[in-house]
Amino acid sequence: MEEEKVYIRLKKKIAVASTQLIRLRDISYITGNISYLPQVENLKIYQITEEDKNVSIIDGFHLLKTLVHQYPFLTVELLGATQVIIEIKKNNKKANIFIILLVWLLLCIGSAMAIINFHYDVSMKEVHQGLYYLLTGEKIEKPLWIQIPYSIGLGLGMILFFNHIFKKRFNEEPSPLEVEMFNYQQDLDNYLIYHENSLNKQHDT
Repeated sequence: MEEEKVYIRLKKKIAVASTQLIRLRDISYITGNISYLPQVENLKIYQITEEDKNVSIIDGFHLLKTLVHQYPFLTVELLGATQVIIEIKKNNKKANIFIILLVWLLLCIGSAMAIINFHYDVSMKEVHQGLYYLLTGEKIEKPLWIQIPYSIGLGLGMILFFNHIFKKRFNEEPSPLEVEMFNYQQDLDNYLIYHENSLNKQHDT
C-alpha cells in the first residue's frame, strides 16, 4: 500500500481581512497523492481576532501539530519557509490630501536644497566657467550653453536612475530605491518572525 503523503510549501507573507478564518490553502501550496487533498486544503488553521492587531505569525510547527491531530496517519513534509507572516488589513481612513501635498512639498524642498548645497560645495559654477574657458578660450560669467544642458541632463539622469516617470517603468530592472525598500521589508519581516518566536519561547517557559 502506497504511503499517504502531502508536501506543503508555506507562503512567506499574505494579507487578510481583520476577521478572516485562515485555512491551509490560504497560507501554503499543497500537493500529494491522497484522494482527500481538497479536505486537507480546507483545514482550519487560525482565526484572526482583534488581539492580533496588524500582524500575526503562523509557525510551521503549529501547522504540523494541527495536521497531525486531524490526520494522524498522514505523512507531511514541510518545504521551504517555516513561518507565514499574516498582514491584517484594517479599515484604513482615506488619505488626507493636505498631508500628501505637505510631504510632497517638503521632499521637493529637501531634494532641491541637497542638490544646491552639493553644487556649492564642489564649486560647480567655477567648474563650468573653467570648462567654457578651456573650450573657447574666453572667460564668461554665465556659460549657459553648458549649464542648461547640464541641468536637463541632471533631471534625465535622476529619472533613468530611478527607472520611473510617474507610473511608467522603462525596463524590468528594479530601481535602487525599490531594492532598498525590498531589503528593508526583508529585515522587517525577519524581525517580526524573530520577535514572535521569542515571545513563544517566553510563553512556553
